Amino acid sequence: MPLTGIRVLDLTRLLPGPFCTMLLADMGADVVKVEDPDQGDYMRWTPPLVDGQSVLFNSLNRNKKSVTLNLKAEQGRDLLLRLAVGADVLVEGNRPGVMKRLGLGWETLSERNPRLVMCSITGYGQDGPFAARAGHDINYMATAGGLGLNGSRGGPAVPLSVQVADIGGGSFPAVLNILLGLRQRDLTGAGCHLDIAMADAMFTFAWHAFAAGQVGRYPGSGEAPLAGGSPRYQLYPTRDGKLVACAALEQKFWLAFCAAIGLAAPFIEDDRDPAATRAAVAALIAARSAQDWRPVLAAADCCATIVVPLEEALRDPHFVGRGLFAYEVAAQGGKAMTALPVPIDRAFRDGRIRKAAPTLDTE
Repeated sequence: MPLTGIRVLDLTRLLPGPFCTMLLADMGADVVKVEDPDQGDYMRWTPPLVDGQSVLFNSLNRNKKSVTLNLKAEQGRDLLLRLAVGADVLVEGNRPGVMKRLGLGWETLSERNPRLVMCSITGYGQDGPFAARAGHDINYMATAGGLGLNGSRGGPAVPLSVQVADIGGGSFPAVLNILLGLRQRDLTGAGCHLDIAMADAMFTFAWHAFAAGQVGRYPGSGEAPLAGGSPRYQLYPTRDGKLVACAALEQKFWLAFCAAIGLAAPFIEDDRDPAATRAAVAALIAARSAQDWRPVLAAADCCATIVVPLEEALRDPHFVGRGLFAYEVAAQGGKAMTALPVPIDRAFRDGRIRKAAPTLDTE
């Protein structure tokens, strides 16, 4: 595996850090999860539970080992420093300054191990007026302006049910920068301290509105073309209450979509009166059921699909055929659960059953 021989110390909890280190473990790294002896990562106890441990925790901590250390005690700190000497990567998710107050800051760790790559994942970064603020995914999106782009025109913002800031702004940038840090270490022999701020990446995800604002007004809620402002990029209810997800942005796809649904000529020129075009398309889509529209839209090949619930997507022959759900994670009591799919190419996967997430205080 690409990261075989790389030792990672994981001091993180909840989602962003554990997802990051899970990806590293899946790529062959030896990940040791360092937890507080009293309760460990409190994701362990977040319902639903199976055999006394959270399935949410189990899905994020496969292929890892676990040790418990009391980092508030001198003995625990000494043990961590000894572990750090033999580690390649240390990932932590404390607020800025916490590691230094514990005597485990970058200066101390790098003195013990100059080749160490230390990755700190926080909401707002290691410096700046917001650095000490508490927060979660929705706060980072809200503060960085991304959340305000969601919702209907002039209406309230709408929270997302997927964790864009935690995973897209925390886990993925952390993995990317850790790999860059390891590569740089290969070239220079020196480790580095990585500052990953989840809120920072929200500007990246708002790239379309950000770029458009450079030559005009920044769009508000529901105004950006990709946030409800364009008839070509909309959710349209069907007769049976389901939704058609239209993304016919390019002219050829828009013309194919219009032809497939029978949109009259005056509305095809959607830039003349976007609201009127949205209403006309909505009326046509609402006249038929999702099942009626499915083959019509598929045949038109016009970037329009039916919105399906997650459980239906999990059964879709396309995703099943691509092997997304072919792996299992062993679990306590001899049970197994489907392994959470991750965006690692098949060239770097293997066919082994994933090792169970560790119970607390096991090695």
